[in-house]
Amino acid sequence: MLNNKTVAAMTLGCKVNQYETDGMLELLKSAGAKIVDFDKKADIYLINTCSVTNIADKKSRQMIHRAKKQNPDAIVVAAGCYVQAERKTLEQDPSVDLIVSNNRKKEIAGLLEQYLCKKTELNNFADIGKEREFEGITISKPINHTRAYVKIQDGCNQFCSYCIIPYVRGRIRSREPVSVEEEVRRLAEAGVKEIVLTGIHVSSYGKDKENGMGLTDLINLVSKIEPIKRVRLGSLEPGIITPAFIAELAENEKVCPHFHLSLQSGCDTVLKRMNRKYTCEDYMEKCDMLRRAYDRPAITTDVITGFPGETEEEFEQTAAFLKQMKLYELHVFKYSPRKGTVAAAMDNQVPPEIKSERSDRLLALSAKCKADYEASFANEDLTVLVEEQVRAGDAVYYRGYTERYMDVRIPGRYIPDGMDPVNRLFTVCFRKRKETGEYEGIPYIPNL
Repeated sequence: MLNNKTVAAMTLGCKVNQYETDGMLELLKSAGAKIVDFDKKADIYLINTCSVTNIADKKSRQMIHRAKKQNPDAIVVAAGCYVQAERKTLEQDPSVDLIVSNNRKKEIAGLLEQYLCKKTELNNFADIGKEREFEGITISKPINHTRAYVKIQDGCNQFCSYCIIPYVRGRIRSREPVSVEEEVRRLAEAGVKEIVLTGIHVSSYGKDKENGMGLTDLINLVSKIEPIKRVRLGSLEPGIITPAFIAELAENEKVCPHFHLSLQSGCDTVLKRMNRKYTCEDYMEKCDMLRRAYDRPAITTDVITGFPGETEEEFEQTAAFLKQMKLYELHVFKYSPRKGTVAAAMDNQVPPEIKSERSDRLLALSAKCKADYEASFANEDLTVLVEEQVRAGDAVYYRGYTERYMDVRIPGRYIPDGMDPVNRLFTVCFRKRKETGEYEGIPYIPNL
């Protein structure tokens, strides 16, 4: 039934969602479908939705309606977290033909074939709170990157006061190590050199399994697959950073010294209202551990500004703490109330204009932190995995990332004619151009 049907997909939200979209597209392609860009007319539109904020909900609805507008005769499939959170709303939306909840994405091909046959709504909704098994969706080759995301875990047990994710993703569920190993081997055979172990709450990997492997065990397992040159970790919680954890990581040369360590606020009273289970002192201690174990590790973080009740004094504490920490980069988010969470019902919601002003200040701080960090590597040799060719007017350059996730441009004029540098590792000298003041990587081609 899917043979020669055209399918266009749109992913909203996190890297886990992108991984699951790639997995669903592989399943549909195997069933005979042809994949096209989302802005093209298609027979089937697949929107993998996000529900982390009310704004994400709105974007999910917009993409659903945009798809139906592009082709009123198309089958529009809504999948993912917004489906899980707002099932009844979507069941009443005339733009939606088929809903697929979390933990049923692996059935996408069969569900679509049944729909095409019966033309009726099927019961494709799983009670995610009762799910205890990891959904076995996989990929054999990344679609948009040379590095590959590998989902190792789903669900969250943290229940932060601002977050809907435990309700739309369920409790923690870890993927079997043998399944992860098999997927990484397939990816390596396809030419992948870097994998990113990702999940909803990566730090909890293995905690739902009796006598199961922990996160460092899994990292060591996949690191033994020789074609893989780099193993990068998704977002971590501060609690997982212990001397034993770091000692194991530091012995593994393939682990990238890049740690996205979630913070959310640099003020203890705000952290308590968020139901985060650490203090600023704890967070600083974890960063110090990483810095003692690694040479200038890239530590990045998430920060929410304008959380309910955040006073000017509390915000100033956050800003001061972040200046003191000298992290590589801050991912700054203006607090957006999410219906169904504790924080949405809290008093003293911060006005939008104050959120924006505070966000702007933290973004400026982030830009300075990034510039200072990158300047510390000036004129040093770095290793870059090239991901893509980029054109800027008449100029051509190649863009890639170092182990520390520094975004480096290699001018195309340094690449020999006939060489395709994409998905190749280059040793480069990281230097500043006098004309622009921007950094670029000059490759040592003779060393290839």
